[in-house]
Amino acid sequence: MVIERCITLGIVEQIVSFGNDLLWSYVLIILLIVLGLYFTFRTKFVQFRLIGEMVRLLGEGTHVSKDKKKSVSSFQAFCISTASRVGTGNMAGVAIAISLGGPGAVFWMWLIALIGSASGFVESTLAQIYKVKDGSSFRGGPAYYMEKALGQRWMGILFSILITLCFGLVFNAVQTNTMALAFENAYSIDRGVFGIIIVACLALIIFGGIKRIAQVTQWIVPIMAVAYILVAMFVMLINFKMIPSVFSLIFSEAFNFEALASGGLGAAMMEGIKRGLFSNEAGMGSAPNAAATADVTHPVKQGLIQAMGVFTDTLLVCSSTAFIILFSKSYTSGNLEGIELTQHALSSQVGPWATNFVAITILLFAFSSLIGNYYYGETNIEFINQRKIWVFLYRLAVLGMVLFGAHAQIDIVWNMADLFMGTMALVNLIAIMLLGKYAFAALQDYIHQKKEGKNPVFTRNSIPGLKNVECWEEEDTQNQQSANQA
Repeated sequence: MVIERCITLGIVEQIVSFGNDLLWSYVLIILLIVLGLYFTFRTKFVQFRLIGEMVRLLGEGTHVSKDKKKSVSSFQAFCISTASRVGTGNMAGVAIAISLGGPGAVFWMWLIALIGSASGFVESTLAQIYKVKDGSSFRGGPAYYMEKALGQRWMGILFSILITLCFGLVFNAVQTNTMALAFENAYSIDRGVFGIIIVACLALIIFGGIKRIAQVTQWIVPIMAVAYILVAMFVMLINFKMIPSVFSLIFSEAFNFEALASGGLGAAMMEGIKRGLFSNEAGMGSAPNAAATADVTHPVKQGLIQAMGVFTDTLLVCSSTAFIILFSKSYTSGNLEGIELTQHALSSQVGPWATNFVAITILLFAFSSLIGNYYYGETNIEFINQRKIWVFLYRLAVLGMVLFGAHAQIDIVWNMADLFMGTMALVNLIAIMLLGKYAFAALQDYIHQKKEGKNPVFTRNSIPGLKNVECWEEEDTQNQQSANQA
């Protein structure tokens, strides 16, 4: 998500503004990498050995039984998180990574996604374990497991405030700003009028609650991702003979130690790592808010699906942009950056119509992010105070920021947003580091039941010492219900 500010800010601001301190950015990156590696080893490389199970579960999640029609399916929860995760940064951020760090940045972007997916698994599994009932559905996330598992409500409130300000308000203003600029340039549509249209469409969705949000995102996300990936595949097809040389370029530039003295290798590593981390959001505490909404029989199921979301964001969508740019060699000109580089690269491959295609794609990417970002704020507002008036006021604030973002320059608020998001990520990383043992135990329980040929079912007794769990029944109760059904 942080990537997406590049569209409205200059390159200098993008590099130095995170937390108003470059050192803060490096510290956070190092912590994300170290914990990603730790979770990878402790889960015995869950993101690789259970990739087949991830795909199976995602397909299983599209089928909802009649008695669960009012709940959120695992596939819909996956789409909510992907709606926020896959934004305009997947098109502009990757372009900036390549323009600043060269082709080698793509390799480091891939690597960090492979590592970070383990963190995504842990935080989303924890969100499922400690979710709470919300009418006919569920809600949860980092704030909830901070309160219930760690007993630190103040920590949960701090996280809730930070994510609401970042995702619900500021980032949504930036998304609208991006869409308005793209349509103003492509179709000469007045930015103010465009903002009003977006506000009206968003209001119809967010005032419908989590179920309507889930229903909308489960259509928008697959359509936008598949359309963009299909265009990228077409570009790869017409440049089929260049594919080996592009892969060779990526790997050679990623380990170009001759460029170490000039800082080229360091630029490739840092740009790739930063774009990967801040694009897929693994470990940053945003996706677990969506993961908690799913109605599944075992927390690990949604943990695996959300780990796959990291792959979807970086290995599919970001890689699509990377190959389009590298095939065109537009990045070598030095005159283009961000979304302009992506538009020029795609136009050079498929024709002038690509400019309009990119504008439409930005609309879908950014609008889906509005929806996902909004929900992250809503569920955290409800954590702080469940009175409906606060959610209503939050919705009005979101719509106001969306309208503001359509026609205003928002450089001033970005420094605040960067600091809030860095702090938010730090708070979540501390929590999942302390609570990771419960995710590891849940994974062992899941694998054990799978080996016995069962459809894994989680209970409060599945993990010794588990406490303050609301939405998972006792084992004796579960057995009694199964006996009655038999």
